[in-house]
Amino acid sequence: MRSAEGGETRQRHVTSPPPRFLLPGSRVSKHPPPSEIMSHQTGIQAADEVKDVFGNARNGEYRLVKIVIENEELVLGFTKSAARSWEEDYDALVLPALDKELPCYILYRLDSTNSLGHEWIFIAWSPDHSPVRHKMLYAATRATLRKEFGLGHIKDEIFGTVKDDVSLSGYKKHVTAQSAPLPLTAAEEELRQIKLSEVQTDIHVNTTKQTLQGVAFPLDGEAVAALQQFKDKKLNYVQLSINFEKELIVLSNTDATEMKDLPKRIPRDAARYHFFRYKHSHEGDYLESAVFIYSMPGYSCGIRERMLYSSCKNPLLEMVENKLLMEVEKKRHRDATSYIRSTSSIRHPCIFPSMKSSRESSSSSISSFISI
Repeated sequence: MRSAEGGETRQRHVTSPPPRFLLPGSRVSKHPPPSEIMSHQTGIQAADEVKDVFGNARNGEYRLVKIVIENEELVLGFTKSAARSWEEDYDALVLPALDKELPCYILYRLDSTNSLGHEWIFIAWSPDHSPVRHKMLYAATRATLRKEFGLGHIKDEIFGTVKDDVSLSGYKKHVTAQSAPLPLTAAEEELRQIKLSEVQTDIHVNTTKQTLQGVAFPLDGEAVAALQQFKDKKLNYVQLSINFEKELIVLSNTDATEMKDLPKRIPRDAARYHFFRYKHSHEGDYLESAVFIYSMPGYSCGIRERMLYSSCKNPLLEMVENKLLMEVEKKRHRDATSYIRSTSSIRHPCIFPSMKSSRESSSSSISSFISI
């Protein structure tokens, strides 16, 4: 059976018509429906010789093992021993083993190992010119062979219909494709673009600045005046929006707002910036803390609106700090919907950690509470 030199066995050739198939629960038929072959295991098992060869192969005796289906059984085609490194041996051993008209299975040993032993590549060869029934039979038996050899030993599996698919370069392309990151969904790509648009740059209240990653819009006069009144405690709530046509951040709302009213101020269909004065006691001190809220209602907003609001957010806060002299003491990134819909959320310790006891310093501080 096996040649004494080179570790090579005699080669078998499948030249007979397609074998008969015995499927579980079905009658013997010379021509079973193709759907039966694809939807059931074929019942084909490995010959004892194949099992013995697999045992030796797992111990590193061979570089290549070819398996074919013959007489309703997985039988040995031939084996090849290693001569050089796995890359140097690959094309010299694999490509000649492929018949241009008949499918087969190739097990090819790498030089790497895992906890079970040597690692292998499993190649399922099904040439374009092979009879359809042969292709279906080999496809339906592939899982049986992999299980018989041992799934833990198989590092990679490739399928080919032309030799370029399973050549060394084809295998390396397969490995590269497998390690590449998955393509982003539409929502993930949108979020990535928004992240890229976020900038931190100085901006004057009436100056539009083009940046490398986005556009930072200035505030109009009413918005600046409202923020100044907010700083002077003449207003306890200021809502700002972006006028896309004029490329300005404009004033939207200055209604007196209590804690219970705050959820009503958050639009469910548009993004907004909010400044809210939160009156509360903390560690025995009475505090009036300025809270910045960036609300974004999920993906109901278009990508342009999301990107512009995100791009203008940091320049707006920098302008409030540098031009209006309201210090931004804390920046927190939170899900606005889950927090803002509950009025108790602003009392959450992660939003308002221990603050300075001095009322003077705390009254001019801003905790930024941002949803992206």
